[in-house]
Amino acid sequence: MRCSLLSLTKTGLAILPLFHSPVVLAESRTELSKHIEQVMPKVISWRRDIHQHPELSNREVRTAAKVAAHLEKLGLEVRTGIAHTGVVGILTGGKPGPVVALRADMDALPVTEQTGLPFASKVVSEFNGQQTGVMHACGHDAHVAMLMGAAEVLAKQRADIAGTIMFVFQPAEEGPPAGEEGGAKMMLAEGLFANPSPSAIFGLHVWPGEPGQLQVKTEGIMAAADSFQITVKGKQVHGSSPWRGIDPINVTGQLINAINLIPARQIDVTKAPAVVSFGQVHGGIRWNIIPDDVKLEGTIRTFDSEMREDLIARMAHTSEHIAKASGAEAHFHVHNFAAVTWNDPTLTDWAMPSLKWAAGEKGVAPIKPITGAEDFSFYQQQIPGVFFFLGISPEGKPLSEVPPNHSPMFDVNEDALVNGVRALTGLALDYLANPPTTEKQ
Repeated sequence: MRCSLLSLTKTGLAILPLFHSPVVLAESRTELSKHIEQVMPKVISWRRDIHQHPELSNREVRTAAKVAAHLEKLGLEVRTGIAHTGVVGILTGGKPGPVVALRADMDALPVTEQTGLPFASKVVSEFNGQQTGVMHACGHDAHVAMLMGAAEVLAKQRADIAGTIMFVFQPAEEGPPAGEEGGAKMMLAEGLFANPSPSAIFGLHVWPGEPGQLQVKTEGIMAAADSFQITVKGKQVHGSSPWRGIDPINVTGQLINAINLIPARQIDVTKAPAVVSFGQVHGGIRWNIIPDDVKLEGTIRTFDSEMREDLIARMAHTSEHIAKASGAEAHFHVHNFAAVTWNDPTLTDWAMPSLKWAAGEKGVAPIKPITGAEDFSFYQQQIPGVFFFLGISPEGKPLSEVPPNHSPMFDVNEDALVNGVRALTGLALDYLANPPTTEKQ
């Protein structure tokens, strides 16, 4: 029978399940909660400071320095410069045991803030050759602050911890600038999980919802994300005599309609959702000239690897043959941004007692699959992982009125962040004390 770290004995102490040898934390559930409450003013201060000084992907220099300084002050082994600006803190407990990883992403977005907060960002930077405002419009400032808080609470209990905790502060979750590499994939390529090697990883994301409530589901919780590009090559000609050339704009119209019909008519969406959206169409320079080519770009979102491969193959086939029917050519390319964020069923089931404790009266609720994507999925391809959401809407405000992530009006209910710190802290301690068995339970 599994039990949580926070099951109390009659003495009020939290007696942990065995891992190699008896382990007792000299902290009761009440005492652990007090430590978390005590660190929250710092968490709020860190969040506001990071929010006011956002940095784009692969440019998180100030944020990384702030994180590294904090982890060094706590006495952790600190590694910097991973995947450009990534920071990793290693907390080695006083007793031997497994290794568990906790992750937060650090980058902001090319969004001009409109919240009017006293600590609103006024930063302007360059993104892909254009000047833009920069804003933590996806809550990564809160993620960093919560993990910094969890590190401080856990570091105080180092002597009683059986195992090792890896704190991963990741750059470029939103995707690196054009022509660069970055994010989770690059951290892994540079040996993130080599030494020590964690056997599980946990991560959370702030999200519009009941403040303080945690939301999770087993298996696919966020979609795989691919970008695609199609170049339709025709033959330039005067607009007054289209028969003398090959019109790539006409072919493009047919192609867009046909590709939009693939998930609607050719894919079994009862198995898993699939979305194809076009985001850019570029072609031509003058009203009376049919151009040589048209370029299209868009995104593919899927929750099943076989469906993804089938959908991409159908898109490539459709592009090629529709173009050929008009004498044109179509060149189809796809780039994978993120895999399916796949919550390991055994680990998700095991984590529920910890999440329920962390959420308290706010509770843990199921969540529908989200067609947004996360490169946390690349960690989950290496080791079992659980990704979950923390509700951060204003108290009592209808969800329909809450600005979503990536909005210039996006904000975080800071009162909810304590449950995020509780979740990260509880999951790490529970995992080291009593990791789940490999067989399904």
